[in-house]
Amino acid sequence: MPGVDAPSVLVGMLQALRPQGHQMLIKTRSLLGVFEEDAAAISRYVSQLYQAMHRIYDAQNELSAATHLTSKLLKEYEKQRFPLWGDDEVMNSTLQQFAKVIDELSSCHAVLSTQLADAMMFPITQFKERDLKEILTLKEVFQISSNDHDTAINRYSRLSKKRENEKVKYEVMEDVYTSRKKQHQTMMHYFCALNTLQYKKKIAMLEPLLGYMQAQISFFKMGSENLSEQLEQFLTNIGTSVQEVRKEMDREVEIMQQTIEDLEIASDPLYLPDPDTTKFPSQRNLTRKAGYLNARSKTGLVSSSWDRQFYFTQGGNLMSQARGDVAGGLVMDLDNCSVMAVDCEDRRYCFQITSFDGKKSSILQAESKKDYEEWICTINNISKQIYLSENPEEMAARVNQSALEAVTPSPSFQQRHESMRPTPQTRPPTTRTSSTGSIGSDSASLSALSLDSLVAPDTPIQFDIISPVSEDQPGQAKTSGQAGRRTNPFGESGGTKSETEDSILHQLFIVRFLGSMEVKSDESSDVVYETMRQILAARAIHNIFRMTESHLLVTCDCLKLIDPQTQVTRLRFPLPNVVLYATHQENKRLFGFVLRTSTGRADSRSTSVCYIFESNNEGEKICDSVGIAKQIAFHTELDRRTSEKQKEIDKVKEKQQKELSKQKQIEKDLEEQSRLIAASSRSSQSVGEGQFVVLSSSQSEDSDLGEDGKKKKESEA
Repeated sequence: MPGVDAPSVLVGMLQALRPQGHQMLIKTRSLLGVFEEDAAAISRYVSQLYQAMHRIYDAQNELSAATHLTSKLLKEYEKQRFPLWGDDEVMNSTLQQFAKVIDELSSCHAVLSTQLADAMMFPITQFKERDLKEILTLKEVFQISSNDHDTAINRYSRLSKKRENEKVKYEVMEDVYTSRKKQHQTMMHYFCALNTLQYKKKIAMLEPLLGYMQAQISFFKMGSENLSEQLEQFLTNIGTSVQEVRKEMDREVEIMQQTIEDLEIASDPLYLPDPDTTKFPSQRNLTRKAGYLNARSKTGLVSSSWDRQFYFTQGGNLMSQARGDVAGGLVMDLDNCSVMAVDCEDRRYCFQITSFDGKKSSILQAESKKDYEEWICTINNISKQIYLSENPEEMAARVNQSALEAVTPSPSFQQRHESMRPTPQTRPPTTRTSSTGSIGSDSASLSALSLDSLVAPDTPIQFDIISPVSEDQPGQAKTSGQAGRRTNPFGESGGTKSETEDSILHQLFIVRFLGSMEVKSDESSDVVYETMRQILAARAIHNIFRMTESHLLVTCDCLKLIDPQTQVTRLRFPLPNVVLYATHQENKRLFGFVLRTSTGRADSRSTSVCYIFESNNEGEKICDSVGIAKQIAFHTELDRRTSEKQKEIDKVKEKQQKELSKQKQIEKDLEEQSRLIAASSRSSQSVGEGQFVVLSSSQSEDSDLGEDGKKKKESEA
């Protein structure tokens, strides 16, 4: 009789225990449940068969009824639904033949009790009392070792990162090593026993039946004419098949024992909770990941708890499955999500996942640095929807390779394109407007430029925000009392008047700083796109996952980065110096702007720095707000210039009016003086020679003042 297919499935389950990660863990857990269910079904069926045979042994007077019951159970075997056995026609036909023969022998008067005890009751009793109880014992030991392992893992997870004690750490790691090794060994022996049970099940059911028939043959020796040669040949074949199954079981047990020894040797380094990443490097091209993580959940206003659950990715979703659950539940949609490393409650290897709309977030803790980096890389790859391609891992490898080439260009490439860079005299003029879609530039001329003419290949990248207290930022002039000052994002109030207090636009956004770098051109949005690509690639290559969260305040005067905790202004960007801004073409959460500042050198050259940020799916809104702010600032400047020009015109008119009044007064004084001179000349003629006309002192002074004022007006004219 050929073997059953179930042992080969168990060998595959045992192979899943090899230290290859967590990919086969879900399948192993499911198979374990199926095997335990099958063992319970076998136990129930064997108990019924044992009771039936025990009735044959106990009551010879009821032999006919007990034999009939046994025959009935054998006939119902084909209706049984064993999860692992399947449809075995050979086994069904064999048991049906046994049921037919036993039903014919149910009219026999008695069976020798000793022969039944030795040949029928002993094998099934051994199987029931020894083999099935061994399965139950191993199951309890496996459960105890699993609980000990969970306790050790929880104690290890609570190790402090700041107050690290080497003695305590060594004891905890030794406890994890011992409990994990014990659990692994118990698990392998438990699986081996479940596998062996499939063979013992056949022997335990066929061997008692064979002994029963042999006892009947020996008892009814005188009625051997009722037993045909065909039945004897059938029994001989069954005995041969049982021996073959036993030999096959011995071979499989030997193979599994060797596999267990090999796995114990190969798995020894993996018992450590945090293996060396130099020996076991992280895989960055994964689009699927599964394993145990500690999830943080709030239990009060300031208190929280950590629960260890099994997490796995399925398509673009993050799933979790608690112990005892049949299937996993949805945790979060990972499409266009963001993931970053965080510091949380003095625990190591913590990272935060935020949904694309920013409404949902989860803080998780990995067990080791390898898992920590692989989870972040996997979620980043899924967020870019790489899993939708035909070969996701190959696509992820190409993306990472492209990122590596983007930040490590070869010298020959730079020299090859050095001659292609346009000079400032031949660069076509460009214009800018207030929104991303209308940023004016000559696209035909920019398409001819190489990427290194926009951003230098060897330009350093700044990933952290440097406080203005410690270092001057580009485009941020430090004034007395300005650096490190607390700022109300909705307008300051108090004795000191804020510089943005008169601004009619105040819009606040939550952003995370990704990086900044100096650029060579600020005339096309391609500069922002290329800077985004290089900064994201550099972060992925150098394992920089931490981002600084700030509040971006957009006003008509400037852009401010404000600390959300202390309300201190971290950076200030004058709005006139923001010459370019754009949103990523595909990922609308990414945006950036170019700030043009003067270097302060003798040649008075200006430099351009591109700043890249990530928002909660508000990149376009931020760019629109900046555009509106620049429009308001532009119209405000036009109104200011118009007002100043009108004031100058009014001053000129007032000055001309004053000049005209003075001129009229001078003419009037001259006429009066001429009249007086004419009158004096007539008086002199009338009095004769030797007589004079004496003018009054006031008239003399007016005359002198009139002549002097006239000379002065002429000199001023």
